[in-house]
Amino acid sequence: IAHDAKKPAMERFVGDHLDFFRSRPLVATNSTGKMLADAFGLDVERVVHGPLGGDLVIGGRVACGEVEAVFFFRDPLTAQPHDPDVVALLRVCDVHAVPLCTNATTADAVVDWLKSQSAG
Repeated sequence: IAHDAKKPAMERFVGDHLDFFRSRPLVATNSTGKMLADAFGLDVERVVHGPLGGDLVIGGRVACGEVEAVFFFRDPLTAQPHDPDVVALLRVCDVHAVPLCTNATTADAVVDWLKSQSAG
């Protein structure tokens, strides 16, 4: 997931870790998923746009144990009309101990950790 101002950072990040993302099933909100599918040819399941409930759909997947990590590049400087949905997604990741990355630095660390889990 990436807020509009963070989509370029998400695209760079995924491009830097393309082999990793090609090896995993992916789910994203609609516009982020389309961006990644168009840019890299990734097979991305796309749910509705974040403000229309996409963040909640992904949060439901987290609660059901279907998501191993959430990469959500948030724009902390712009008010989001669906902020309660964003907070709910953050909360469900905490409740279910699912790694949540809100920027490229933490995302790099989580990708490295997930790779080490797969290798072991």
